Amino acid sequence: METISESMKSRRHFLKLLSAGAASLSLWPGIGPHITHADAQAVPQGKPNVLMFVLDDMNDWIGCLGGHPDVKTPNIDRLAQRGVLFRNAQCSSPICSPSRASFFTGIRPSTSGIYGNSQAFRKIMPNAVTLPQHFIAHGYRSMGCGKLFHFIKTDSRSWHEFFPSRSMERPFDPVPPNAPLSGLPDVNQFDWGPIDIVDEELGDGKLARWAADALRRRYDRPFFLGVGLLRPHVPLYVPRKYFDMYPPESITLPTVKANDLDDVPPTGVSWAKPERHQLIVEHDQWRKAVAGYLASVSFVDAQVGWVLDALDESPYVNNTVVVLWGDNGWHLGEKLHWTKLTLWEESCRVPLIIALPGLTPPGRKCAKPVSTMDVYPTLNELCDLTPKPELECRSILELLRNPQSDTWDGPPALSTYMPGNHSLRDERYRYIRYNDGTEELYDLKADPMEWNNLLAGGGTGPAGVRDRLSAFLPKFNAPQAPLVHRF
Repeated sequence: METISESMKSRRHFLKLLSAGAASLSLWPGIGPHITHADAQAVPQGKPNVLMFVLDDMNDWIGCLGGHPDVKTPNIDRLAQRGVLFRNAQCSSPICSPSRASFFTGIRPSTSGIYGNSQAFRKIMPNAVTLPQHFIAHGYRSMGCGKLFHFIKTDSRSWHEFFPSRSMERPFDPVPPNAPLSGLPDVNQFDWGPIDIVDEELGDGKLARWAADALRRRYDRPFFLGVGLLRPHVPLYVPRKYFDMYPPESITLPTVKANDLDDVPPTGVSWAKPERHQLIVEHDQWRKAVAGYLASVSFVDAQVGWVLDALDESPYVNNTVVVLWGDNGWHLGEKLHWTKLTLWEESCRVPLIIALPGLTPPGRKCAKPVSTMDVYPTLNELCDLTPKPELECRSILELLRNPQSDTWDGPPALSTYMPGNHSLRDERYRYIRYNDGTEELYDLKADPMEWNNLLAGGGTGPAGVRDRLSAFLPKFNAPQAPLVHRF
């Protein structure tokens, strides 16, 4: 106990110093006028810059992941061609706030007690040092825009500059005058349809243009730039030109098994809410909903492209780490479920791309299981920042250098939804244990749609697999932290 007490005192002292340092850093001008071609070579290089895209509710329906045959994502695909695409990246939690809080702090939901969207991480972990804070402490200029955490207000300690403001994470989106458009009863945000505006009238369009403009400035120190884009989060309202790319009558629907939930434990069935799938089918909205999601994916891809174009035209292009990741996946009928909030593949598997010229081999894919949380220690190592041993994740820099590394000994990727419910994913299997002790096990190589629970009816699955994976379950499950309804 004496050691822990001294450690906590040292940490409080460090955070006090860091807070004072961050206050002084916020006074740095850090930036100059827009760069011209003539003075581009004068921009200091030094440590790598970081450009990070955070996408909301993005599943594997992007071209480079092959999740849907109709999707068009040329910009995300070209980013994947520049670096490493992690084909088996898993979110830490299939819901926005816990996923983002754990990503930016390196602390698991099962440790923090942040399991839902009504929990602000600063109220629960007031001394946590976020990823952009850590960069600030090492001399970086930190800038952000949009939905990066999960607040109305942003985390003021994490940014020197934030758009649209520190009191508003993202601009408001216009709503179609005749909304809701789907005809479903009690839709809330669960709606889709075209809106007759141009890209820059939507919040994501404004954010992408601000970020692009930030890349046209001149900086006297390396920068960290976070771009949080909302789509394809519902409501799926995007400009009509993107809906025109996906006529509903020609859309490929997800493959669904009518009795898919028969071998799923009661907790999983209660999360799935198959009655919602039935409602969508009965109202003839399945194809339109899939088209709306695909349209929203292509819209957000265009915004990523807008920012990438600005990077390519800047002197920072060869000295900037580009990271793109999704906070959680999304079901569109798979396992008779819609939205997220499950521990199955469609909710937990997300895009993760990391590219840095000269380091990452272009156009490579990695099948090793990784967590989105692993980005924090990876960027620390890549940018030569001070290690943070308290992080509950590990660097995957070895996989960036060699995506097929034979020496990689990383653990299965962990996802958590509410206290005591966990999923573990390795290269072949997904193991789920609910807080009542019930279980699921899927062989994703033989059964990519997770139709056959190998532990149903008293089954034990392949020899040793359940025991091997269950050994990585968290040893501690924090109770749910207090809810905060106003952030």
